[in-house]
Amino acid sequence: MNQTKTFMLMAALVALFMGLGFLLAGRSGALIALVMAGAMNAFAYWNSDRMVLRMHDAREVGADHPLYQIVAPLAARAGLPMPKVYIVDQAQPNAFATGRNPQNAAVAATSGLMQTLDRDEIAAVMAHELAHIRNRDTLVMTVTATIAGAISMLGNFAFFFGGSNGGNRPNLLIALAAMVLAPIAAAMVQMAISRTREYGADAAGAEISGQPLKLATALQKLQASAHRIPNPVAQRNPAAASLYIIAPGHGGVRDNLFATHPAAENRIAALEAMAGADPAAAGIELPPIAKGPAPQPWPPSAVPRSRRPSALSVNRSTRRRNPWG
Repeated sequence: MNQTKTFMLMAALVALFMGLGFLLAGRSGALIALVMAGAMNAFAYWNSDRMVLRMHDAREVGADHPLYQIVAPLAARAGLPMPKVYIVDQAQPNAFATGRNPQNAAVAATSGLMQTLDRDEIAAVMAHELAHIRNRDTLVMTVTATIAGAISMLGNFAFFFGGSNGGNRPNLLIALAAMVLAPIAAAMVQMAISRTREYGADAAGAEISGQPLKLATALQKLQASAHRIPNPVAQRNPAAASLYIIAPGHGGVRDNLFATHPAAENRIAALEAMAGADPAAAGIELPPIAKGPAPQPWPPSAVPRSRRPSALSVNRSTRRRNPWG
């Protein structure tokens, strides 16, 4: 369900991009917009991880670092190649993953996260980030952010080049509408994709770590800190907010169309339902996870593993509704 919804939302983004190009220059504008989208996504595909890590001044750590020692057994348990591990010297506790595929992936945690959470909570957070890598969410969100940014750029072009009534050019009113509404629509679609992927990563991360309640307590602590401690990278680059496990600087108790992340309260409720539901009643069946040689420093998962659950399918009687279904 999450995969289908993501595909449909991304198709809507591309259609919006091409439609805006058509408004600007007719059929040739739509074709140019499609070519631009392809070129920008190709650039983002090969360079996004380096750009994100450079933006954060991230520092790679080796096997002697505690974070690396936490990530290694989790990656083996998830059946993933060992990603590069980074520390970001930042007071706000947060974490993110980046990379175009599992073979070229990286996970990062802030120094604030290492100081705020206990070892099991850190493991649960990093399992969430590894789930993003396994689900290819890092690539999906990179492509989405690139197209959304290009739509905003074309919206600005519409204001300057859309004033003619001749040929295929729209009139000034249409240009103004495109300038204002297209970037808003693109941002809403981008945020909807981000929220969908977060629910899926919560469920898969709980499966990898075997400790959904530890992820729930970590989310509580991270949300509380996000309100109090600034995130300078997100302040300079608001588009970076979708990278993190918790949206920096804000986040209410309800899901809304203009949020990059689901409300932490709803995510916590879903994780608690995973931990407390009767597996037979909730329909939770998870597949076996690839085992690796690295030791596991926390208890094994208590969740049965014959089929991976959807983040939105657990315990429908207690699941909270959100505005996109």
